[in-house]
Amino acid sequence: MPWTNPAQAALNEISTAPLVRFSLLALSSIFFLVDPFAAIPSFLAITQSADPVRRKRMARKGAFTCFIVLTSFAVGGQLIFRLFGITLPAFEIAGGLILLLIGLEMLQAKRSATQEAMGDTEEAAAKEDAGIVPLGIPMLAGPGAISSVMVLVGQVPSLWHWEMGAILGSIAITALVSYWVLAGADRVRRVLGETGIRILVRIMGLLLVALAMQFFVNGITDLGMIPRH
Repeated sequence: MPWTNPAQAALNEISTAPLVRFSLLALSSIFFLVDPFAAIPSFLAITQSADPVRRKRMARKGAFTCFIVLTSFAVGGQLIFRLFGITLPAFEIAGGLILLLIGLEMLQAKRSATQEAMGDTEEAAAKEDAGIVPLGIPMLAGPGAISSVMVLVGQVPSLWHWEMGAILGSIAITALVSYWVLAGADRVRRVLGETGIRILVRIMGLLLVALAMQFFVNGITDLGMIPRH
C-alpha cells in the first residue's frame, strides 16, 4: 500500500471541504425551489389527453426550458448586479424573504402563486404544447429558483471560478431529475401517492425555510449588522 503523507491528506481534505459544502448548498436550494414533485399534479392535468410519447416530449421541453432560464441568469447574474447597482447583501435579504414565503406555502403542501397562478393549469391543458410556458417557466423555473441562483452567483468571485461550475452542475442535475420525475409522473404518483407527495413537499418546504433564513442572516452579516464569528 503506497504511503500517504498525513499532512498532505489533511490539506486536501480542508481544500475540498468548501467545494463540497457550496455544491450541496447550491444543489439543495435550486432543487427544492424547482420542486418537480410538487408539479406532478399540474403536469398530469395539463397532459391528461396526451399520449405517453407527447407527455415525455413535454416533460423534456419543460426541463430544458428550466435549464436554459436558470443557466442564463447564472451566467448573466454578475452583469445584472452591476447594471442595476444591486449589492449582494441586498439581494441576499430580498431573496431570503422570497424563499421564506415560498417555503411557508410549501409547508402547507401548496404551490406558490408565483409558480402557478390561478387558471394556468386549465389554460395550459387547452394548449397544443405547454412544455415551455407554463411548465418550464414559471412552474419549474419560477421567481424563487431564479432568486436562489442569483444569490448563489453573487457569492462567486468570477465567471470562471469553481463555484460557478458547482452552480451550473446543480442546475443541470435539477433539470435532469425534473425530466425523470415528470416523464414518469404516473408511476411516481402511484408509488408516493397524494399523501406521500404532500409529505415530501412539506419536508422540502421546511428545509427551504431554513435556507431562506440562512440567506437572510448572510445578508445582514455582510451589511455588518451582525458580527462575523
